[in-house]
Amino acid sequence: MAHRVPHNDKMAGVKRHPQRTPAPRTYRWAVAVMRPPLALFTSQDWQGAEHLPTSGGFIVAVNHLSYLDPFTTAHFLVDHGYPPMFLAKSTLFEIPVLGKALPKLGQVPVYRNTRRAGDALVAAKQAVKDGKCVVIMPEGTLTREPSLWPMKAHTGIGRLALATRAPVIPIGQWGPQKVLPPYARKPTGLLKRHTVQLRVGPPVDLSDLYGRAKTASAMAEASNRVMWSITEQVAHLRGEPMPKELYDRAAAEQANVEQPKREQL
Repeated sequence: MAHRVPHNDKMAGVKRHPQRTPAPRTYRWAVAVMRPPLALFTSQDWQGAEHLPTSGGFIVAVNHLSYLDPFTTAHFLVDHGYPPMFLAKSTLFEIPVLGKALPKLGQVPVYRNTRRAGDALVAAKQAVKDGKCVVIMPEGTLTREPSLWPMKAHTGIGRLALATRAPVIPIGQWGPQKVLPPYARKPTGLLKRHTVQLRVGPPVDLSDLYGRAKTASAMAEASNRVMWSITEQVAHLRGEPMPKELYDRAAAEQANVEQPKREQL
């Protein structure tokens, strides 16, 4: 069911859902600060909220288009009663002011390619166990796919999903990149009030993988299913057919490295 929210939802009589899980006081303050400008400068086209679980912890997996994505995703989830916990790149915690605020907001750093890489998984598993909503952007970075389709996922989403057996809810989004283009630091066209679209799909069925949850092949397969489910939601929003393959960033970068070598031969 579509949930189309005008830019001033309070005046339009759209009721926010009651908060279903607790959030730190700092988190509630951040919501109070950020929600009004998001509602003012964007219009919301939210679809499929009926797929959100009504109880218990769960995992949200969403595609990554813009640095605005965490705010638009949080806007949707907070308004449906679920203040989310994000797994965020550790470098964000090094930024002045923001870095000090993130832990107080209950967000968890991901230390990639270090001995501390598993810390985020431990924290995320506990959060799901505690009944919270944990958000992951499985691509790990802004999409490099030339047409902004979702990329191939890292296996972290599959590892967490199989370890917790919690519902994995795929969300496709389209529109944040019109407000804040990829890698841009300043928004554009705020007066145009771009529409931010989010489409929620049904939980991804991973039950057949539980028996071999600790194997690399199962984690890879789970991650792949999640990304295809996200891509399906994005295709609906774009009104276009899905790509035949998920963009493999690592393979594309390797091909770019090898191309000059071939040209020199």
